[in-house]
Amino acid sequence: MAVGLAATLLPMPASAFELFGYRLWGSAGDEANTPDAFPYVPTLTLSGGDEPLRERLTAASLLMSEAEKAPSGEAGLIARALNDFDRLIAQLYIEGRYGGTVDIRVAGLPLQSALQRGSLPGPRPVPVSIAITAGPQFNFGDVRIGAEGSAASQLATDPGFWGLAAGTTADSSKVLVAERQMLSLLQARGYPKARIVTRDITADHANGHLDVTLVANAGQQARFGPVTVTGTQVTDPGFVVAQAMIPEGSVYDPEILAAAQKRLNDLGIFASVNMVEAETIGPDGTLPITIEVSERKRHVLGAGATWSSTEGGGFEAYWRRRNLFGQGELLSVEGSVGRLGNASLKDMEYAAKIAFEKPGVFGPLTSFSTSLSAKQEAPNAYTSRSVTYDAYLKRQFTDQFAGRAGFEIAFLDEKDAYGNKTYLLTGLPADMTYDTRDDLLNPSKGLLVTAFAEPAYDIRNGNMMLFTKGSVSSYVALDEAKRFILAGRLTAGSIVGPQVDDIPAGRRFFAGGGGSIRGYAYRNVGPRRNGEVTGGRSLLEMSGEVRVRLTETFGAVAFVDAGNVYKASVPDFSRPLKIGIGAGIRYFTPIGPLRLDVAVPLSPEKGDPDFAIYLGLSQAF
Repeated sequence: MAVGLAATLLPMPASAFELFGYRLWGSAGDEANTPDAFPYVPTLTLSGGDEPLRERLTAASLLMSEAEKAPSGEAGLIARALNDFDRLIAQLYIEGRYGGTVDIRVAGLPLQSALQRGSLPGPRPVPVSIAITAGPQFNFGDVRIGAEGSAASQLATDPGFWGLAAGTTADSSKVLVAERQMLSLLQARGYPKARIVTRDITADHANGHLDVTLVANAGQQARFGPVTVTGTQVTDPGFVVAQAMIPEGSVYDPEILAAAQKRLNDLGIFASVNMVEAETIGPDGTLPITIEVSERKRHVLGAGATWSSTEGGGFEAYWRRRNLFGQGELLSVEGSVGRLGNASLKDMEYAAKIAFEKPGVFGPLTSFSTSLSAKQEAPNAYTSRSVTYDAYLKRQFTDQFAGRAGFEIAFLDEKDAYGNKTYLLTGLPADMTYDTRDDLLNPSKGLLVTAFAEPAYDIRNGNMMLFTKGSVSSYVALDEAKRFILAGRLTAGSIVGPQVDDIPAGRRFFAGGGGSIRGYAYRNVGPRRNGEVTGGRSLLEMSGEVRVRLTETFGAVAFVDAGNVYKASVPDFSRPLKIGIGAGIRYFTPIGPLRLDVAVPLSPEKGDPDFAIYLGLSQAF
């Protein structure tokens, strides 16, 4: 059995658990009681509506949903009841019920009387009753969409275009959505100061109609004006303006501002970034923009620990200096040690790395990175000691598509089933990523496509080789609530060049483990020589998962993984696919799902466990 766990070494309270400022389980009541807690017992009754409506009203009611969280004193209970009155009326309006009533009584007193009285009579906990009469459901009646000035030619006047067609349910939220859509359309066409100037909404109780009149005024079309920066202490303001890429003189577009804000946030040097538009458009038709930033702390220290029943313990630490020269540069020093307690000193795993990153070279969308690293890898299949230097240029072509190309040189000293050998490898690695996922840690739709290629030459042994690898992951939600999700991944790789024993072991393909075929030991699937895994020149892996969200906090997963590694440069299926099956649970947190998977190998070989357990943050892929 293999078990792995990684965690930041921080002290945690015993009765509740927080990670990066988010509470994962437990409640504030676990650590401190509400001062002067005032318990109550609520009941909600509904007349003139069905059970689904009652459930939605119950969900909207704080008195009902937060009954176990006692408010502070009698004043706290009355304040909660007053808030509830507004929330329940708003929910009735969302349901198109404008003739409904809400009667809230606290300790038998009408809400207004309880507010005036101050103290509540009767037993404790205090009874609270919520009586709701739904009333008839209204439909849209006379709906008029109008525009003033420049907006006259910009907006459709058909109510159905805005979701307000006569005869349809008069959901109040539809009116708000229509207003937002009207303003968004005008802003997208260069009118930043567009506003709704007339909003007449009348409930005709005699006919059960809601009559609506909305009139928009676009205001003046604007062009982007001067861009200024505030809040910088170390960062060069000119660098911020350049990275924002707001084109002065072009027609105003809110999507340009949103993209600029994301680009600056992605630098990782700011705690906050806000795009502030001037209150008025200038006489020349330009709108000045101010970028307000707050810088993050420049020094970062971090540490982590891992443990596996088969690999022993591990420790890692890093130091980072953000914004090294004031233009978003990042310098990092990292180190790790593995197989603690499970191997002799010479067979333990070590790694050290120093890296430098510089955004904004050859334009705001291109960055430069370089690193020097040394490491010793010691899986069961081989031992590899290497020193590597690399340098890359990365280009962000669109929000979904990025590419990277560079140079590397590596010296490797390795021992495996073929014996001892050294290599001096030079290469030109390049990769690309296409990512349309809706969530990086818990995707429910979209694609993730990655591709890698590196022509390389072994100077020491005189061999040319070409490394390639690609992967496609796809996600489909089977229902609107995204509770049932199908996820699939296909990975393939090929090495064109000399025989297996002339390729560095650390660069050959191996399979097995948490990121590969679950259930099998890490890097223990592949061709063998005298019973030892040697790795191969081609790889094929497939994974499928059915993910079910059982509640808001818990989910379940069933999965099957399959694949193998082959000596030939193209999978020839001389070895049958290795299959692993399993299931897992998910605990959903604000920063992603905590994952626990248990997998069983269907055709284990030497070194494979009977079953394996995997722990991690985020879905498996």
